[in-house]
Amino acid sequence: MNIFKKIFSSFSSSHQNKNNEESKYLPEKEIPVDEQFTHNFKINGGKFLYCENNEELEENFISILQENDWFETEALTFEKGLQHFLIDNKLNYKNPTNPVFLLTSCEGLIAQDGSVLLSSKQLFHYKTNELPVNIIVIAKASQITRTKSDGLRNIKMRYTNEIPTNITTMQHFKESTNDDFLQYGIQTKNVYLLLLEDF
Repeated sequence: MNIFKKIFSSFSSSHQNKNNEESKYLPEKEIPVDEQFTHNFKINGGKFLYCENNEELEENFISILQENDWFETEALTFEKGLQHFLIDNKLNYKNPTNPVFLLTSCEGLIAQDGSVLLSSKQLFHYKTNELPVNIIVIAKASQITRTKSDGLRNIKMRYTNEIPTNITTMQHFKESTNDDFLQYGIQTKNVYLLLLEDF
């Protein structure tokens, strides 16, 4: 009986050692999608404010206005659902000639590269270079996706009959320190993200 015990115990310990050796070659555990997005968004130069509820969302919006002294200025938004933020803070948004910032929602947040996915629903026909340098994005935590493909798939599911045009991503939120030819001609934006918890 003891012989079998010894044989099986030596087999199981050698098998366990083998598993431990193999584990160092396995791929690393995947970072949670929200952590990955936050990390990459900040690396890109974006400013991130987490909001647990709508009250905190409004407070953080006012904090951004105070920080930049944007009260009683012109702002731009193409979404009726966001106009109350501007009305409540006495910001002129009707036919602005020189808007200081754009207030917008988004189609998604891409964790892979920390970018913001937008479409004609937020931008109409405007290219990102035609928008104000300062942008405040209001998004929900449930809009974070791992890849651009996931984000595009969500757009397709959300707008089954009428897929929006002008789909683009923004991910350059600070000036490039080196001469990166891939960023040539891309205007960097000062982006604030107000992320509302909705899970």
